[in-house]
Amino acid sequence: MFSFRDTDLRLAAAAAVRAPSLHNSQPWRVRLRDGSIEVLADRSRQLAVADSTGWAVRLACGAAACNARLALAAAGKPADVVVHPDRSDRDVIARLVAGAPRPGTYAEVELAAAIPRRRSQRDPFAPAPVPAGPRMRMLEEARGAGAWLELLAGMTALAAFAEIATSADRVLRRDLHYQAELSAWAHTTTAPDGVPVTAGAPYPEPQDLLPQRAFGSRHRAPGRDFEPEPLVAVLGTVGDQPYDQVVAGQALQRVLLAATAEGLAASMISQPIEVPAAREQLRRALRRSGVPQMALRIGYGTPGRPAPRRSVDDVIVS
Repeated sequence: MFSFRDTDLRLAAAAAVRAPSLHNSQPWRVRLRDGSIEVLADRSRQLAVADSTGWAVRLACGAAACNARLALAAAGKPADVVVHPDRSDRDVIARLVAGAPRPGTYAEVELAAAIPRRRSQRDPFAPAPVPAGPRMRMLEEARGAGAWLELLAGMTALAAFAEIATSADRVLRRDLHYQAELSAWAHTTTAPDGVPVTAGAPYPEPQDLLPQRAFGSRHRAPGRDFEPEPLVAVLGTVGDQPYDQVVAGQALQRVLLAATAEGLAASMISQPIEVPAAREQLRRALRRSGVPQMALRIGYGTPGRPAPRRSVDDVIVS
């Protein structure tokens, strides 16, 4: 019987805190229990308005579990991830069960190395298209994690997505409670969570195709419009139960890390997922069986500043 130790817990937690989360709320905790490492939902960090169902918490915790597993595997300590292992405690999102020690595979080592370099890039990308190789890799990472990834091809599909996303963004902008919550997670201080105003997207302009959350009033430099034909990807799962949402989080992180390893940048477009009517409209537009869980804008961008993170000691619990 193999088991993890305190040093493994700190390694896993250090990787887990680098996962993405809605408004960088970081709604996770990590603990060592009976020789296994568990990723727990931190309900005190669940967004009351934007995430009343817990969807974003489960996505974030799935991504955190993915990071922890990759970091351990790269260190020669592989693990199996069991989703919702405790039926009596649904806040136990995932359990990492230790396997026999072995060297990390090339893919595990490469993805683990991308963890500290992955960050949301909300500025405009270069107009250069994403080649077939990186596209195939992202598709395979999603598929291997139990999800699907749809890369929108052509302006017709892109325009349809943009209309859905923009409509959802308008709905959210009209919600004063939603906007107050969003503002509460944007800051100009050195807080260990939330989104610095300097890391937000430039202030929206009428010619923008896709909606972006500004998190402030930073204006773009002259001539720095967003790319006219961005690569948009929609990630989804067969179902939409809590299990599916955790799987989506794991798949999302593998796609983002693969993109990072390929020299690409990405930002998440969650508005059409957060508004139920828009999500259903997007599902019908894609003509796929299953449920959209996140949309991404992917391309070549300059490295952005890393978002603030809580310390490892803040997320480890007994």
